Amino acid sequence: MTATCLVVDFGAQYAQLIARRVREANVFSELVPSSITAAEVAERKPSALILSGGPKSVHVEGAPRLDPAIYELGIPILGICYGAQLIAQQLGGEVARGGRGEYGRTTLQLASPDTGAGVDGEGLLADQPTDQVVWMSHFDGITRAPEGFVATASTADAPVAALESPERRIWGVQYHPEVSHTPHGQQVIRRFLHDLAGIGADWTMSSVIEQQVAAVRAQVGEGRVICALSGGVDSAVAAALVHKAVGPQLTCVFVDHGLLRKDEAEQVVETFQRHQKIELIHVRAADRYFERLAGVTDPEDKRKIVGELFIRIFEEYAGGLEDAKYLVQGTLYPDVIESGGRDGAATIKSHHNVGGLPEDMTMELVEPLRNLFKDEVRRVGEELGLPDEIVWRQPFPGPGLSVRIIGEVTPDKVAMLQEADAIVREELRKAGLEREIWQAFAVLPDIRSVGVMGDERTYAHPIIIRAVTSEDAMTADWAKLPYDLLETMSNRIIGEVAGINRVAYDITSKPPGTIEWE
Repeated sequence: MTATCLVVDFGAQYAQLIARRVREANVFSELVPSSITAAEVAERKPSALILSGGPKSVHVEGAPRLDPAIYELGIPILGICYGAQLIAQQLGGEVARGGRGEYGRTTLQLASPDTGAGVDGEGLLADQPTDQVVWMSHFDGITRAPEGFVATASTADAPVAALESPERRIWGVQYHPEVSHTPHGQQVIRRFLHDLAGIGADWTMSSVIEQQVAAVRAQVGEGRVICALSGGVDSAVAAALVHKAVGPQLTCVFVDHGLLRKDEAEQVVETFQRHQKIELIHVRAADRYFERLAGVTDPEDKRKIVGELFIRIFEEYAGGLEDAKYLVQGTLYPDVIESGGRDGAATIKSHHNVGGLPEDMTMELVEPLRNLFKDEVRRVGEELGLPDEIVWRQPFPGPGLSVRIIGEVTPDKVAMLQEADAIVREELRKAGLEREIWQAFAVLPDIRSVGVMGDERTYAHPIIIRAVTSEDAMTADWAKLPYDLLETMSNRIIGEVAGINRVAYDITSKPPGTIEWE
């Protein structure tokens, strides 16, 4: 049985990040709501608990609490920010109301061992610098540790910035070790998990593959399985993982709507049909899509048309596989979290890879990636031998290029955007920046501008380049690409793509903007 660390979410913006940091320490983690009871925790038998931060004050009426009986289970607990304050308050310490909060980079001082309450070789902060920078984000602060606890670190405005009770197996820090702004933060998390909670670093992508192969085989048996390939990373890795488990029992249906990036449809066919030897039904449906999209300019209408037509076409071809009882879905852990499924509920984001399959479908879902984050899915893909062109493919909207073309979608516009977009991605790859950028792409707006090419006046389309950095797409910052790289992209697009005479660069972050334009 895999050792698990439960991350109790008190509404923190960093809760998912804590779960990811635990996994980076090679320990499996799951997010659970703060309403979880001691009985529910005991039933799940976790090896450790981490209490997340939260936006509320522990003194506010209705602020989330932890079931006090959880502290008596003997499970190692680490409280972070609000979680640390909750430990102090619930176990008899004091948390100041208001006072002077701390936000951003703050200098932390570790207590000296000769004080009798300092950091020694056994504590949470062992082997760390006496003075270090940490990331704070709190208004209230712990002013007195509960009986049986010692304060092992402080800041100018937080007398108890870290507290420990090894006898009770409970530790807490007022700062955020999970963020990159705390240089020694991951050391804290690893120390808690491996040295204090005694969990081995044995959760790896190889072990994930072994577990999921066994799980898929147990679920499917000898049954026929189908998968709707979208051309994206998630469905591709899910298909490869299921194929490893059941081989020829899997058939993939790839609906090629003509709205993918340049050469991507060919890459999908090449990878799955020729290299992976997976049975693949390649449906060339571009003409049907362009016919339905003719004259449509509203982005929501485009999304609905693309999604609904995908379903209808998938149904047509899946109907020829009457014995198929199982449908592969590339559901990821963030989908489960966002849909409220993290507390054990069965609710998931409905069939996000295929746009929303009908409610009356009788096939049973196979979701081999539902416990994984995006970066973990990529690592699984690499372990399974999928090529970089598939594994490191950037996130791509379900409706494809239809929502990167502002206004009506036509074959000519798609071809124009495919060429410009390919140049953006090729130059980014040449510059060695491809994996540092969350998404980089071209947008074709529904406007024209005057230009001069040679001695002639032009009246043609502009291309807008969009490139962002992000960890999870919830927020994003525009990428500070080098000027010479932008210049190369611009010169190539204008020189090589007919119908384009101007290039602009979008420098809007999210928020206030979105990553995509539609």
